[in-house]
Amino acid sequence: MPAKLSLTAKNLAALGADRLAELLIEVTAGDAAAQRRLRLAVAETAGPDQVAQAVRKRLAVIKKSRSFVDWRKLGPLVSDLANQRRAIVDVVGKTDPATAVDLLWRFMDLATSLFEWCDDSNGELIAVFHEAVEPIGSLAAAAQMAPGTLADRVFDALVANPFGQFDGLIESAGTALGREGLERVRDRMLDLERQPLPKPPPGERRMVGYGPHGPIYADELEATGRAMVVRRSLIEIADALGDVDAFIDQFDEKARRRPAIAADIAQRLLAAGRSAEALQALDAVDREEVFGATGLDWVDTADLPRIRTADLEWVDMRTAVLESLDRAEEAQADRWSAFRHALSARHLRDYLRRLPDFDDIDAEQQALDWVAARPDRLRALGFLIEWPDLGRAAHLASTHADTLDGNAYYILSPAADALAAQHPLAATTLLRAMIDFTLARGRSSRYGHAARHLADCAGLASAIEDYGPLPTHDAYLENLRAAHGRKRSFWTLVD
Repeated sequence: MPAKLSLTAKNLAALGADRLAELLIEVTAGDAAAQRRLRLAVAETAGPDQVAQAVRKRLAVIKKSRSFVDWRKLGPLVSDLANQRRAIVDVVGKTDPATAVDLLWRFMDLATSLFEWCDDSNGELIAVFHEAVEPIGSLAAAAQMAPGTLADRVFDALVANPFGQFDGLIESAGTALGREGLERVRDRMLDLERQPLPKPPPGERRMVGYGPHGPIYADELEATGRAMVVRRSLIEIADALGDVDAFIDQFDEKARRRPAIAADIAQRLLAAGRSAEALQALDAVDREEVFGATGLDWVDTADLPRIRTADLEWVDMRTAVLESLDRAEEAQADRWSAFRHALSARHLRDYLRRLPDFDDIDAEQQALDWVAARPDRLRALGFLIEWPDLGRAAHLASTHADTLDGNAYYILSPAADALAAQHPLAATTLLRAMIDFTLARGRSSRYGHAARHLADCAGLASAIEDYGPLPTHDAYLENLRAAHGRKRSFWTLVD
């Protein structure tokens, strides 16, 4: 298309304002969402007051609506809300932050009713409200809102937060609240915690469902919900105030022995210059929970224990604390153990990076040899591809083709792609493993992938001079037809 006919801003501007206005009226006819966007743009030309008035009207209309919106029709509503939020923050907020704050609170008040009649399966709606929470603090500060008034508003919002729409509010409003406001929210949360919830008579308790330990009653659910709100708020307030001890106090002794929580506590202690206490917090964790019965001392076993992400974060925090205490050798030992227990490429790189020159080369080769010899072939293959060491990965794939689980497409498929150029035979063994699994198990939903893998094998065949003990591509294809010739839907895709 010639450049002069392209739909660019420059070419459209050449039409002139009058012609563009006519076209906008024409193309938005019957499109309520587009017309609302135009009305908001027109209001902007009249000034922030008109924008604020237009936003108030639109929010009131949305609040009254009760038509159910499923996830497929949620887009226009989300777009409308996003436009209202932008008008509040970007237009009204620049000249009248106090009005903007008021409008944002009105905006947030829509959340509870909207979530009751909208299907937000994909999370688009909650994301709009989280975006609206972010500027509340900066606008409140610009409006010089009294800390006590803001604190009461924040408290009320956190208590009435059934869908998590106000998540992040304390972080957003922390600066505007200041110590006075944060302490007021904290004190009100503590008062709420002390207030007993009324208990209905035994015969009038309302059951709302069943849990692993029996019936769940509405009053129990309310008490649990309130306790969670209070505890989470106190944790966030402690962080906002930089009060490490208040943060620690929110966890009982049992919770402090969990790797993730111990790492969070240590992170804050380390930042406060309390490294020795940080190490004590980390070492309160039961090491068997992280590394199995062997603790941090590796003992070869048939299967590598799996380590959760939270446990690796505990290791990372412990190495950082040990470094701060000038205990570098112990930190290196932890990195090495994390690598061997979790087959973590990141921890091996961190370990090698701190070795003297040339020592790292020998250590790397020893580590990669150890990985290649692991009995868990799939995890070893994934590691070698990630590192990358394609030579060892190819040798592993070719040597142990008959033991690879063809169901593990999430490892085998990217590994085959990585090996195809330099190691076509190894790539072929991985592709065949996935094909064989799919056909042997009759996984018809994967037939399309299996047909593509077979086509990839055909493409790699010309680069393979010697198949060794494996059948050639033609022989493999003949064997497939003999064993699975009746799977017509597959062969239709192949042919």
